[in-house]
Amino acid sequence: MKYLAAAAISLSLLPLSAPAFAKDKITFAAAAFAEAGRGDRVKAWIQRFNESQAEVEVEPIAIPFSSLANTVFTQMGGGGGPDLVRFDQTDFFAAIPSGRLLPLDGLVDDKSYDFLGPDRFMKVKGVRYGLLFDTTGYALLYNKDIVPSPPTDFDSFLAATKAQTKDGKFGYAYRATMAERAGFWQDLCNYVFGFGGRWSDKDGKLTLNSPDVIRGVTAYKQVYDAGVTPRGADAATYRRMFWEGKIAMNVDNGGVAAIFHQNAPQLPFAAAPSPFPDKAQGLIMTALVVNANTKHKDAAGAFIKWAYAPENQKSLQAAMGTGVGTKLDMSPEELAKQPWLKVYEGQMENALPQLVIGQEGKTPEIQQIVLEEVLKVLQENADPKEAMDRAQKLVERRVLR
Repeated sequence: MKYLAAAAISLSLLPLSAPAFAKDKITFAAAAFAEAGRGDRVKAWIQRFNESQAEVEVEPIAIPFSSLANTVFTQMGGGGGPDLVRFDQTDFFAAIPSGRLLPLDGLVDDKSYDFLGPDRFMKVKGVRYGLLFDTTGYALLYNKDIVPSPPTDFDSFLAATKAQTKDGKFGYAYRATMAERAGFWQDLCNYVFGFGGRWSDKDGKLTLNSPDVIRGVTAYKQVYDAGVTPRGADAATYRRMFWEGKIAMNVDNGGVAAIFHQNAPQLPFAAAPSPFPDKAQGLIMTALVVNANTKHKDAAGAFIKWAYAPENQKSLQAAMGTGVGTKLDMSPEELAKQPWLKVYEGQMENALPQLVIGQEGKTPEIQQIVLEEVLKVLQENADPKEAMDRAQKLVERRVLR
């Protein structure tokens, strides 16, 4: 009898509102959560997942971009870290050799999704380590009031930039200073890729001084010498000048187009394929990865399955303002509101990461040497071939020794 009484007392102490079971909680670290405006929209997107079922809860962890990689890599090295991470392309490739990422082949069935072309970079040596979270390529943005019809080849592009450079206005803008090293590299990649150049071949062997790379550097120099850009202006300045109608054209990423659309809705801008001989352009991509240390593999898989369903990809695109990981059908009304999205989606099919493929972890060191030599071409009239020959030799001696 005393056992029954004790059991009754124990049961009476339980809260009447206690759930039958608790959700399996996982953490998701991303720099996007720390961004004004967009961070709140993506958190709301995740909250929709949390409310859609009773088994899994995702907790967003906001870490600024400048410290995300160091923070998460340190945690992973100690056997911990968030369950899910949104890495940029450099950190994604850096995390793979050390075994920090969980292979996703058992969680993701490729046949179930209509992935964008750059999804091929989410696999290394045939193993999937990530999924495209958000991504964008590059295209020619132009002010329709200034340039009614976009140029379709480099010669007509150069002629148009010259024609529109007058009265304190410029035909074009790009970066060409070490103060904006990362952006300088991105802009240079568009010219190199656009003229058929690649920083390495299919086997990862350096090709910094290949004829096509030299053609791209030469074209970059032609634009510089034409005097059609506001030299020294940083990206923030010349993008503001664009929406003020002071710059006619710019080859830029889809995130910039989204900013123009949101912050300058009356700006008469449009997008077209970049006016270079080769369709390839740069690629900005982030990868959704699963920490190899996770103890919640099934919960992570449940979130991935939800996140890549077409309707949730579409709402993620709206939250991020860029492309996502899969091809999306857009209604005529949606296309009319944001026609540039389809242009960028088309460009992404041929886009390439702004990395030295096969030497991804050494790209920053290679980048430094290449840009120093390109600056000599721009500012000292160094011969492009001689400059890129030097870059090839310096990288082989200093970086790949």
